[in-house]
Amino acid sequence: MSDRFYVTTPIYYVNDVPHIGHAYTTVIADAVARWHRLLDEDVFFLTGTDEHGLKVQRSAEERGLTPQQHADATSARFREAWALLDISNDDFIRTTEDRHAVAVTALMQAAYDNGHIYKDTYEGLYCVSCEAYYQPEDLVDGLCPIHKRPVETLREENWFFRLSAFEDRLLAWYETGDAVLPEGKRNEAVGIVRQGLRDISISRTSISWGIPVPWDPDHVFYVWYDALINYATAVGYGSDRERFDAWWPTVHHVIGKDILRFHTVYWPAVLMAAGEAPPRQVQVHGFLLIGGEKMSKTALNQIFPADLVEDFGVDGFRYHFLRENPFGPDGDFSYEAMVARYNGDLANNLGNLLSRVATVVGKKCGGVAPAPRADSPLAPVVESAYEATAEGWARFAPSVALEATWRIIREANALLEEAEPWKAEPGPEVDAVLGDALEALRIVAVLAAPAVPHATTEIWRRLGLAGTPGEQRLPEAARWGQYPGGATIDTGAPLFPRIKA
Repeated sequence: MSDRFYVTTPIYYVNDVPHIGHAYTTVIADAVARWHRLLDEDVFFLTGTDEHGLKVQRSAEERGLTPQQHADATSARFREAWALLDISNDDFIRTTEDRHAVAVTALMQAAYDNGHIYKDTYEGLYCVSCEAYYQPEDLVDGLCPIHKRPVETLREENWFFRLSAFEDRLLAWYETGDAVLPEGKRNEAVGIVRQGLRDISISRTSISWGIPVPWDPDHVFYVWYDALINYATAVGYGSDRERFDAWWPTVHHVIGKDILRFHTVYWPAVLMAAGEAPPRQVQVHGFLLIGGEKMSKTALNQIFPADLVEDFGVDGFRYHFLRENPFGPDGDFSYEAMVARYNGDLANNLGNLLSRVATVVGKKCGGVAPAPRADSPLAPVVESAYEATAEGWARFAPSVALEATWRIIREANALLEEAEPWKAEPGPEVDAVLGDALEALRIVAVLAAPAVPHATTEIWRRLGLAGTPGEQRLPEAARWGQYPGGATIDTGAPLFPRIKA
């Protein structure tokens, strides 16, 4: 392994439970991590839970629990959801861990020592659900623009971060070109900075559920200036400088657009204040909407992963959220669209290709796989599709990557339709077409493994190949002509049984 790749999800707030909006972000990060492992890179994939703040403290009190008990219960639900979806994270961080308190203390102390933190009194409009202050012009009909709830007026003595001092450095960071993507989201960040930055409050005295400010223990850090630092904690900040220096230059954050300001303005500025480099890249996607509305407990429109996995399986769930909506804009979810995508792409295309090839090999070749042709008409299709697939995953565009991979499946099915080997007598021509289709399936199993790991592992097994597709390495594994032939093909049950709407 020569390259490192560090990818993170947001850490999810423990006042919510895992729904498909959380799963959408997490599955994208997981699939990208799996792709980079196929490239033989040293990958570190982080997710976790954000557990401090006023909202957690109040919710725990309402339930008759301590904040830690409340956090423990909800954090466990996120772990269970990610295990269900076969998320391959290398670490699961909780902001109540000791290692995180060490990192927060070290990074914020560095910013303080560098003269970027001062004390003042703050009075402002505060949304408890967001754990964020708003200016009057930010409100919509007097309500929080995200949660559509009334805000509170809070006044207290706080420590402030001198955010206003970082306008020029942030703009220079954006100009690197790919620091914030897609371009539209980068333009939003630029717009926030060009409007003028106000210094921001980073501590609280009104609550105790948080990490104490090291130079003033009567204060705890405001939850965002605790939570954001998790990305540095997980790779050794404050405890293992060598490890941090090795991983941090490769960090890629995957976030939703509602936390763009925190990740593309506040977070890089705090890192700069502490003498650290800003993130390598922040990838920002839109909302996953239900009937045009963002999912929330107040809207009562949340859908939970387990409900859909019951109908579509883990791979059906993963494939839909990776393939259906382009990364970047908002996307609408509907059950009907999920059924159509599953039946069209998985059952009719991939599943049908595997089934018909295995069946015909059984009937025409005695169940023994023929090898592909070196000059197959599918060879240039695969070469082109691999390039487009790799380009899609490289820019966090799973829908583009999967569309390119499925091109191989469609062309292999078209080759079979044209040759109709099921009607022909056994012989070299039948062997040639079937060998080509088996090789196409081998390559698709590798390229689709980040999206549908269970199904592609099963394809690999039915083709009589050793190991798993996830253990292969690209680009070598995508080169045409490596299927050896001679294996006994297992027909098996339908890989993706059709679902009735």
